[in-house]
Amino acid sequence: MEGHGASTPSERVPAVLDGPDVGVSDPRDLVLGYLDWYRDALLRKIAGLSDVQLRAPVAPLNWSPLGLVKHLGWVERRWMRWGFAAEDVLAYPPGGDEAEWSVAAGESTTSVMAAYFEEVRRSRSLAARADLREQARAGGRFTTPQQAPSLGRILFHLLQEYARHVGQLDVARELIDGETGE
Repeated sequence: MEGHGASTPSERVPAVLDGPDVGVSDPRDLVLGYLDWYRDALLRKIAGLSDVQLRAPVAPLNWSPLGLVKHLGWVERRWMRWGFAAEDVLAYPPGGDEAEWSVAAGESTTSVMAAYFEEVRRSRSLAARADLREQARAGGRFTTPQQAPSLGRILFHLLQEYARHVGQLDVARELIDGETGE
């Protein structure tokens, strides 16, 4: 590997760990910390984009950064309010996937962001009042107690949704203006 900029293990600088502080070891604090880190990463990825860039679908992905934010707001609602808490809420927008992933001309960026922040606030509130082992209530997304997962499982599902979509957004951002990074 000589001549290729290789370094010995002792010369390598360890990467800064993403997510909660390295001293955090409690499972609840870890999952909630990582979920918040990815929520913040979503916002970091869209920071600095113009309204036009936020709203324009990115080829070949066919969704816009703001459309992704809108989708993640619906994901938060579906899994926490309708899923975990069994609230009687609209779980999918009228118009299905197309409406969930796209931003209509009459929808302002401010209103999409406000709806997203409200769903995140509600999710955090529900998670703060429950144990990770607490089972979702039947009657919303889950019709029987046997179908209902624990809060921990739901939070891990949200975490993987964010991890996947923030990674996709990283690609979209690079296609938009060349920006990369966390």
